[in-house]
Amino acid sequence: MRVESPIVVALGGNAISRPDQLGDIPQQFENTRRTARHLADLIESGGQVLITHGNGPQVGHVLRCVELAARELYRLPLEVCGAYTQGGMGYMIAQCLRNELRSRGIDRDVTAVITSVEVDPADPAFQNPTKPIGSFYRKDKAEELAREYGWKLVSIPRQGYRRVVPSPLPKAIVEIELIRRLAQAGELLVVAGGGGIPVVRDAEGNYRGIEAVIDKDRTAGLLAAAVQAATLLIVTNVDRVALNYQQPNERPIERMTTSQAQQYLAQGHFPAGSMGPKIEAAVDFLENSQRPDAAAVICGLEKMIEALERRSGTWIVTDHSPTA
Repeated sequence: MRVESPIVVALGGNAISRPDQLGDIPQQFENTRRTARHLADLIESGGQVLITHGNGPQVGHVLRCVELAARELYRLPLEVCGAYTQGGMGYMIAQCLRNELRSRGIDRDVTAVITSVEVDPADPAFQNPTKPIGSFYRKDKAEELAREYGWKLVSIPRQGYRRVVPSPLPKAIVEIELIRRLAQAGELLVVAGGGGIPVVRDAEGNYRGIEAVIDKDRTAGLLAAAVQAATLLIVTNVDRVALNYQQPNERPIERMTTSQAQQYLAQGHFPAGSMGPKIEAAVDFLENSQRPDAAAVICGLEKMIEALERRSGTWIVTDHSPTA
């Protein structure tokens, strides 16, 4: 298989940290090396790849470290925690992928670009924080944190209280011109990890960070449209999207158009906390892409090449696509 056009690969959290593990650094490296083998297969087969990734578990660990050290050290704002994990995970992915390619006789640089993403300070998400992050707390501790730091915490049945933060929509990738130039030069890049570091602009056009979390799949869709990618490859823990997921009448979907995807979203098949943002990101990418052959593909990590060859995964295309 030879892929000439850019592919944006959006790695899910299970590519780096698995839910059945502690998630320490040796385990993250072990999982990243496994993921790098699959990415190298894609690159070796001809893919021009831009990689992005989630960072939910890693941000949770950093926030926990901040909480435990709070009596002795200054606290880190959420966007700085995101920047820390973006840099650390970008380092891991770049190093492991470079080493894997080198073991195959492919001498390529892999570069992580610390990436900021602009959001709208008037986004309704800032008035209604819903994205859970960090640890669970007892009620008295939750009340103390709310008083001291102004956090919003919500009760999670049988687990305790947890902080929720805004999850605004991404508007623009700040470093996109640099990313475009590097991608056009054929560089292998890791960008916009964790959805990007959320920033807003003031009246003078200056950026500043803001405490929020951007959905990484929505940013991946924005990235894919901005670099005119032929394919947005969203990698998750299932091989295909399904209607009536985990129900007796579950039905895997091999292919759907954007209008069908929106219909299924409206019918509640893709919940907000799981498949919903991935489908929304796919639709956004396709509606904003200038390529008539653009497609979004949702698949499992080990099925990326099979998915691109239409032997696995769920393909999403526009209603007017040549293959619709």
